[in-house]
Amino acid sequence: MVRAVTRRRAIGILAAAAGLPLLYSSFPAKANAPVVVWTGQALGARAKLVLHHGNMAKARRLIDEIVLEVARLEGIFSLYRDDSILAELNRVGGVAVSSPEMVSLLDQCLRVWKRTGGLFDPTVQPVWEVYRDHFASGHGDEFGPSQTKLDRALGKVGFEAVRYGPDRIAFAERGMAMTLNGVAQGFITDRVAYMLRNEGFDSCLVNMGEERAVGAQSDGTPWHVGLATTEDSLDPDAVLSIVNRAVATSSPTGFVFDEDGKFGHILHPKTGSAPMAYRRVTVIADDATTADALSTAFNLMDVNSIRSVLEDWPGASADLVERTGARHRI
Repeated sequence: MVRAVTRRRAIGILAAAAGLPLLYSSFPAKANAPVVVWTGQALGARAKLVLHHGNMAKARRLIDEIVLEVARLEGIFSLYRDDSILAELNRVGGVAVSSPEMVSLLDQCLRVWKRTGGLFDPTVQPVWEVYRDHFASGHGDEFGPSQTKLDRALGKVGFEAVRYGPDRIAFAERGMAMTLNGVAQGFITDRVAYMLRNEGFDSCLVNMGEERAVGAQSDGTPWHVGLATTEDSLDPDAVLSIVNRAVATSSPTGFVFDEDGKFGHILHPKTGSAPMAYRRVTVIADDATTADALSTAFNLMDVNSIRSVLEDWPGASADLVERTGARHRI
């Protein structure tokens, strides 16, 4: 039976140092494979870290470092922490940057923005706020915000108006705002995978909202990642086998503004619409940052356009399920 990791509102790490076997949920005792387990909260979700290492003290230290690093990166990228660099940028329109991680992530955003014709655009946040306010007011109609309000917000959207460098990030237009929710989880996933690999863990599956496999399982078999439309699904519609690859899945129904589920959270940065063409979009790539960003953008593209982007993106592929149920592997 395939062991699959599904998209649930829980995150975790399963990792073994070189030469040690991976142990699963039953954790049978093995003298040559000490296990350190940590449970808690990370990225607003239940988290579990399981490290197999010959040096228990080193494993515990690494878990502490990972927990601190995830919290530090949240302090840079989170929309939901008032003290984050991103929150301050959105409040005042410019910040002095002391974080190379923010600059690195914006560089990667710029790359995907260009390659998707601007459909991946972190500055879509003003449009998101229009939808949020419309449905939160209790007086919004079922057809969504007016085009007048959307057009006003769209006037503040455009990644080309983000000015950034090693010392400062600023918006060229007043009233702009940015969200990194469509890419930051992938970035954090990659960072944790790097930390583990750098400490000698050569068999890891990192799930920090998106999945990143380092190596194969310790018995040489691929990792298996289940694909599902909702994060709480226990019944994946497909299973991928991966080695040294990353997987990210986005779905417009992952968060919806309205009770009827007509308006999802993935918004078009050029029209302000909330397309619901896919049940889910999964991207497999060399790194989780790329997979995360592309899976967001592909929700706004038709199958042929997605195929065109992937033809010029070595190492990336996609697994799509349309609203009709039709599945495409590109």
